[in-house]
Amino acid sequence: MYQLKVIIVGAGIGGLTAGIALQQAGYEVEIYDKTKELKPAGAGITLWSNGVKVLNSLGLGDRLASASGTLNWMERRTHLDELLNHVDLELLTRQVGQHSYPIARTDLQRILLEAVGKDTVHLGMRYAAIEETDSGVTIQFENGHQATGDVLVGADGIHSTIRDYVVGHPVTLRYANYVNWNGTVDFLPELIEPGRWAIYVGDSKRVSLMSVGGDRGCFVCGAPMAKGATNGAEHSREELAKVFAGWPQRVQTLIKNMDPQKINRVEIHDIDPLDHLTRGRTVLLGDAGHATTPTLGQGGCQAMEDAEVLTRYLVTTNISVADALKRYETERKKRTAFLVLKARERTATIYGKDPSVTHQWYKDLKVKTPEEITGNMARIALGGPMG
Repeated sequence: MYQLKVIIVGAGIGGLTAGIALQQAGYEVEIYDKTKELKPAGAGITLWSNGVKVLNSLGLGDRLASASGTLNWMERRTHLDELLNHVDLELLTRQVGQHSYPIARTDLQRILLEAVGKDTVHLGMRYAAIEETDSGVTIQFENGHQATGDVLVGADGIHSTIRDYVVGHPVTLRYANYVNWNGTVDFLPELIEPGRWAIYVGDSKRVSLMSVGGDRGCFVCGAPMAKGATNGAEHSREELAKVFAGWPQRVQTLIKNMDPQKINRVEIHDIDPLDHLTRGRTVLLGDAGHATTPTLGQGGCQAMEDAEVLTRYLVTTNISVADALKRYETERKKRTAFLVLKARERTATIYGKDPSVTHQWYKDLKVKTPEEITGNMARIALGGPMG
């Protein structure tokens, strides 16, 4: 289909990537976000090969590589500093045909925003209502503004309001029974080695640390915790010191060097796989359609895959917009549902839902070969639309 106008709600990774892809397909794009200032959710993200291939196809690969850190090897250790495995990630690169990149979310957002054009994005626009006709779809905002187009893309995240319209009722978020603390730290030789992905596991908890480029490291700490159990975000460093007391020196150095004002404390939720991702001319993309726990590291990459598949069906089919969106739904539902449930299973293993399963996982990590580990990672990445 040609000469379409696409309205996108949400200026996160998925919304911006979709905007770029749709612009390059020749479509007019307008992006709206309720926030008054774009602030990335989270400190860093690893773009695995399936996400990188989408950005490569949009001509952004060089900019991504220059702004990112590198992933040369992965090392897992116990909370007592015992080595579990050491994996050369070049094995993964050869299996999937593309390097993976850890990058600060601020840098990724900058790359995407520059590519889509800042004038394309309109801030402070909170959704109020949607009206569809045979000829188009109109979204109204609380400030009285309205936008009309041929397609409406709901890319407004895990707390999506467009999702309620698509499925016909509010969707309940599912608490995953653990908390993530994430952020960035300045480069210190004793803390971060370029190319090294350090992971510590034990006592049903996890700490991950890697370089994201620009003399910065990104950390993610996770521990099982009841919902609402906090003394406030401003006390997160003290909380981390207690939760990870006695863990290896690298972890203690990490906590000591965190900026208390820049620690993101997140109670992790996901949603059950949805029956529908589309309604008429309206379609869900990214976390709005398939919010997942981050234990597979695929949230951002799946939003990018969504953008590629959505654009491809709009460009290559010409029966109707609704028909193209249904074809998108058919392709994306199976893959995203599988990954949501796979990540949920991995979350339960890491964070001790059944302690016996978690302890067996620790034992398995000692004996798995590098080829087995990267093979599992490769199968997840290669299952996407670009192989």
